Amino acid sequence: MIILDCRGQRCPLPVIKLAKALPGVAIGEIVRVLADDPAAANDIPAWCRMKGQEFVAGHDDTFDVRRVS
Repeated sequence: MIILDCRGQRCPLPVIKLAKALPGVAIGEIVRVLADDPAAANDIPAWCRMKGQEFVAGHDDTFDVRRVS
């Protein structure tokens, strides 16, 4: 699992960092994004839907995304 610490950053920066990191992980691997901007709770799942990636879970400031393609 790769962890991206984006706490203290405003959206869209956590989504941009996720998009840049995803090609570097294996298909099936999970990227955990730590983001305390309230917009991340909507932006990260929406990005996953648009890009065809799996939003696994979101709780508090933690969001897990599985690379599927």
